[in-house]
Amino acid sequence: MHQEYRTYYSHHLNRTLEMLVYGNWGYPILVFPTTMGRFYEASDFKLIDAVSAHINSGRVKLYCIDSVDRDSWYAKHLHPGARIWNHVLYDRFLSEELVPYIQRETNTGKIGVAGCSFGGFQALNFAFRHPDQVGHLFSMGAKFDIRSFMDGYYDDNVYFNNPPDFIPNAHNDEFYKMNIVLGTSEHDFCKGSNFEMAGILGRKNIPHWLDVVPWGEHDWPVWRSMFPRYLNMI
Repeated sequence: MHQEYRTYYSHHLNRTLEMLVYGNWGYPILVFPTTMGRFYEASDFKLIDAVSAHINSGRVKLYCIDSVDRDSWYAKHLHPGARIWNHVLYDRFLSEELVPYIQRETNTGKIGVAGCSFGGFQALNFAFRHPDQVGHLFSMGAKFDIRSFMDGYYDDNVYFNNPPDFIPNAHNDEFYKMNIVLGTSEHDFCKGSNFEMAGILGRKNIPHWLDVVPWGEHDWPVWRSMFPRYLNMI
């Protein structure tokens, strides 16, 4: 399998982020790590191995990016307003710098986004904030309400990055063109959050698939079983 280490300097974040890219060609998927995870996490936990056939056949090309969770959602040493602002800058890095770079490299319009656990939140939040850039969304074992990270603080930036708040009031024709999968499992402590999100999407008549695996907990074995099936949909 072709693997390439890259760095990308973000003018929005004023720092260099690291990523691993898997595959020479194929439909691009931006993969977010779990809580405070790094760009190599998907490889370490064998998620990449689970989809190696898709990569080697040229079906997909995966871009595993770093997070800035330690400076945003999990930066308890910062005021909540600063935490959410750092995430806003990360979102701008993604939408205005990294995704256009991926689109140019792969000669693709809309890309795919995916993630497990907190990475699933990142994927869904980005997809619904920027539906003009996302064609496929694969969320696995995610929880979507992030207000608990804000210690009671609330402003427009929190609202527009908290999917249960902003999606019910959002209107965009591109929502209805996305391939959306909400993956969870029978014993996943985030299962309820996925049912709630499915209800939000259902009330807006946004097509989606709520996939509940009838075994397993909130862990990598479940997500490794899901990801290859979801990539088959591309």
